[in-house]
Amino acid sequence: MGRDVAQPLFVESQRFRVTRQRILLAIPPFFLLLLVVWQVILGHPIGKQPMSNASIIGWTIFLWLVYFRLITVRLVTRVGPSEITVAMRGFWRERRIPLAEITSVETVTFDPVRDWGGYGMRTTSRGSAYIACGGRGVEIKLAKGGVAVIGSERADELAAAIRRLTTRPKS
Repeated sequence: MGRDVAQPLFVESQRFRVTRQRILLAIPPFFLLLLVVWQVILGHPIGKQPMSNASIIGWTIFLWLVYFRLITVRLVTRVGPSEITVAMRGFWRERRIPLAEITSVETVTFDPVRDWGGYGMRTTSRGSAYIACGGRGVEIKLAKGGVAVIGSERADELAAAIRRLTTRPKS
C-alpha cells in the first residue's frame, strides 16, 4: 500500500522527555570530554599506552554527535485517509497500520515501563507500543489479533480521528 498523499486528519510530533535517559546517554561523551581535557589540554597521558590525541578528540566528537542525534528523535503520528503512520523521526523507523485492519479504538492510560518495557517502539506478545512520553494513548485492536498502542499527549483527538475514518460507510 502506498503513502497517503491527501491532507492528514491528525498529526502529532512528540519529543522524548525522559531526563534520566538523557543524563545516562550523556555519560560516555562527557567522560571522553574529561579525557580530552586531561590528556590533550593538560598534557597528562592516561595509562602505559595512551590513545593518541587525535583518537580521543575524534571519539569525543563522534559520541557527542550521536548523543545530540539521539536526544532530537521524535515520535510522529499521522492519521491519513487510509492508514495510520507512526514514525521515529531520526531513526528511520516507521510503522503503517491500514485503517481496514482496525477493529476497535479506545483511549487508555498505561505505565510505559511496567506495561510495555519502556519508551520508544516496543513489541511484546500482546502487541506493539509506540510511546514518547506520558502515560496516555490510544489502544487499537487489529483484525489479525494483537493490539497497537500509540502514546499521545492528545489521545482523545487521536482516537476521534481514527474513529471518524474507521466508522464511515464503505462505498
